[in-house]
Amino acid sequence: MSTPDYWQQATRELAERDEVLCSLVERFQGLALGSRGDAFSTLARSIVGQQISVKAAQSVWDRLSGRLIAVTPASVSHARTTTLRACGLSGQKALYLRDLARKFLDGTLDAAGWHALEDEALIVELTQVKGIGRWTAEMFLMFHLARPDILPLADLGLQRAMRLHYNRGRPLSVLRMRKIGAAWAPWRSVATWYLWRSLDPIPVEY
Repeated sequence: MSTPDYWQQATRELAERDEVLCSLVERFQGLALGSRGDAFSTLARSIVGQQISVKAAQSVWDRLSGRLIAVTPASVSHARTTTLRACGLSGQKALYLRDLARKFLDGTLDAAGWHALEDEALIVELTQVKGIGRWTAEMFLMFHLARPDILPLADLGLQRAMRLHYNRGRPLSVLRMRKIGAAWAPWRSVATWYLWRSLDPIPVEY
């Protein structure tokens, strides 16, 4: 797991302009965004993990990896639905995984070209896949591509942390969250990561 090259600059600038983030940066030194796996397996993992616990998702993923040897577009595409279901996937998630595999195989999704796309354009491309919504696409941009300026407003952890630190625990509208987050640009991914840490010190990986 490598630290993005912008991390030091981002934490310094955020600490200078935001008191909350200043204290969080001091508390959680030496930690940064983490990614594992290639683009396909990262997106496949995000589909597997939807609406189930981290432990359950890992168990399904381990069974899937064991049955398919390697979780690749080709292996998922060639697997029978019954095989995918036997690994613990719902019928719907099996369909989602096959759709993802098909789009990688036919070139609808081309990871090689993603570095050239703006954040919003890439989110639009990823959300064409069944089972990948905006939140999942944002997590992929943050963790796999290490994009520095993502603000996942629908994320429950971010909502909770922003209420706690910026509104004395009271609810915040999306508009207000966006306005607070505007001050963190162009490092909103980094600010989000530190706010998550304030709720759970164990770093998330995707």
